[in-house]
Amino acid sequence: MAKLTGLQRDVIALYRQCLKAVREKPADTRENFRAFARSEFHKNQGVNKKDFGTIEYLLRQGRRKLETYQDPGIRNITT
Repeated sequence: MAKLTGLQRDVIALYRQCLKAVREKPADTRENFRAFARSEFHKNQGVNKKDFGTIEYLLRQGRRKLETYQDPGIRNITT
């Protein structure tokens, strides 16, 4: 298996952080958060791996969304 680039490791780390954040949500809404995270990553799966500007932008956007959704006051999310 080929070594991962720094950006690839960052994307995987963000995905793992999203899945860890799901565990902090109420049991009845966890699936909604998990589905939202998966759909966001799946939506951007087609980005060219050499398009560094776009990938960095999406990482920043994803980190901000994660920070927002980690707030304990947010109990549910709809896709």
